[in-house]
Amino acid sequence: MLLNRVNQHFAASLELHTIAKISLAPYIVQAGQVMVKCLQQGHKILTCGNGGSAEQAQHFSSELINRFEKERKALAAIALTTDSSSLTSIANDYAFENIFSRQINALGQKGDILLALSTSGNSPNVLKAMKAAQSQQISIILLSGRDGGQMASQLQKSDIEIRVPAHSTARIQEVHLLVIHCLCDIIDYEEA
Repeated sequence: MLLNRVNQHFAASLELHTIAKISLAPYIVQAGQVMVKCLQQGHKILTCGNGGSAEQAQHFSSELINRFEKERKALAAIALTTDSSSLTSIANDYAFENIFSRQINALGQKGDILLALSTSGNSPNVLKAMKAAQSQQISIILLSGRDGGQMASQLQKSDIEIRVPAHSTARIQEVHLLVIHCLCDIIDYEEA
């Protein structure tokens, strides 16, 4: 019984990866090229998300600051999910919805990129982060799932959405991780 459940998870993941490869690859390449240009111009990538998406935002930032698979210079990336003092003070003094937008107001600059992750596309704090980014002329790359949620409708023409065609949070996050690794590989390959 349990072996069947494990096998079902693998089968569902493999099927989604195959479908996602076909539909998402052009958007991943486009997002990677935009990120390379941003970094080459001396700008940075800010990342945010909640729960598992927060972990993936941190994972991406650490791969840029340290390295992915090849030796290269450190690249500018900030995970807005990691400063517990800022997060808790903002949540306490204002609201949890402001934990990312307030940091973007302080740290973001025109020419930067916000990599926003949300499996549902409806996280209020990430939505507010996107609005803050747009007000500062910061481009957005959105990793989403399901129907893209409210975030998809908030994107501007120059923004990029990489929407995983699935409803399961676990499956969406599995593909998000692969997308993150593809973006890191493009950045490595282009030697930003």
